[in-house]
Amino acid sequence: MRTRLLPLLIVLMAGVLLALGFPLAVSVAAAQQQRVVIDRIDDTARFAALAQFVSDTSVSGAPGAGQRQDTLQKDLTRYHQLYGIRAGVFHRDDSAMAKAPGDWTVAASGEEREAFKEALASRGSHDPPQVWPWEEDGRIVVASPVVLDGDVVAVVVTDSPTGQMRSRILRGWLVIGAGEAAAMLLAVGAAIRLTGWVLRPVRILDAATHDIATGRMKSRVVASGGPPELRRLARSFNEMADNVEDVLEQQRAFVADASHQLRNPLAALLLRIELLAFELPEGNEEIASVRTEGKRLAQVLDDLLDLALAEHTAADVQLTDVGALAAERVAAWRPLAEEKGVRLTGDGIGAVTGWADPIALSSALDAVIDNAVKFTPEGEEVRVSAGAGGSSATITVADRGPGLTEDELARIGDRFWRSNRHQNVKGSGLGLSISQALLMAGGGSLAYETNPPHGLRVTVSVPRTAPHG
Repeated sequence: MRTRLLPLLIVLMAGVLLALGFPLAVSVAAAQQQRVVIDRIDDTARFAALAQFVSDTSVSGAPGAGQRQDTLQKDLTRYHQLYGIRAGVFHRDDSAMAKAPGDWTVAASGEEREAFKEALASRGSHDPPQVWPWEEDGRIVVASPVVLDGDVVAVVVTDSPTGQMRSRILRGWLVIGAGEAAAMLLAVGAAIRLTGWVLRPVRILDAATHDIATGRMKSRVVASGGPPELRRLARSFNEMADNVEDVLEQQRAFVADASHQLRNPLAALLLRIELLAFELPEGNEEIASVRTEGKRLAQVLDDLLDLALAEHTAADVQLTDVGALAAERVAAWRPLAEEKGVRLTGDGIGAVTGWADPIALSSALDAVIDNAVKFTPEGEEVRVSAGAGGSSATITVADRGPGLTEDELARIGDRFWRSNRHQNVKGSGLGLSISQALLMAGGGSLAYETNPPHGLRVTVSVPRTAPHG
């Protein structure tokens, strides 16, 4: 969940920073250019004032006109030499009053011509097009009219290079970029802390839910940290878990008490049946059937009591030699298998260890091997193997019995469930349920699948890593 929430927050924060950064970058560029434009307007205004005196003297024919024009030319030349800015004063017919450099003329089109036309209309340049750092040939053209007696008699034009201005803009953008990067790093750190604070109760809740789902009913959530809503959720979860545990405990107690209390009446009933059998002819089929059903009912009650105890008893999990335990159970069941004509082999048992309750694992293996031998025809084989795969140590019991259909595989392990094809086989339908309960208490599990070409493969899994706590 954190991997989904964190990128979302980062994208949103990056979007906010970019939304602020782009207008700021444009503002920095505009401010730098405006500074240059204001300087050029001041310069052109000064040159326009000098040109006004030259124009006034020329028109009046007073002496000193040539000297004033020479002064204007020297100022323009020195201005061009100092700053590299082309500057000139041009009459309305484009002829030059003074200019620097000497070979410069106002172009017939482009920015210079547009600025010249605006100045002839008594509109000085105030907002040239923005020049960006990547425009190496970008220039700023500013023109001011020379007004005499209310008429525009000439135009002062300056054409400025923008190298230094573009460098200043780029430096400003670098500062903004560094600030954005620092802000982004700070925002990412804040987002990591925020998501950790928000999701920590969720992770704890998820771990507790997984523990309860795998049979560790004592797991609870520590309602500390995180938003108030999640803390309330943690407290509600603990209350729910307490109620569920109480209900399950009541069910277990009922099953244990019922199976225990029914055993005495059933024993008395079976005793009366045996006494009644003395009054009936020997070999009576009805009394034999009643005996069989009575024994089956007694077995069911015993299994119910075992199931209640298995669900109630805490597992004594310890590091166990799973391979040695599997070999031991194979050796214990081999005589019974040979008596039935079934080959029980453990050639695939490897050396592997896992964390399990040895008694619970032995009981589960007994139930699985018992079923495999029970349903395997004479002359067939039951093969037991052990190994490690990923985070689990496994024991696999593969038989060559009739196997189960896909629908039956989905139901195997349910309490009291037995395949319709095996109703006449001795059993209560609780053996695998008891095995599953015993394994789940220690973090293990049972898995079922077909064993081609026919048969059933049961895999007993226990964790290879120590349980929490």
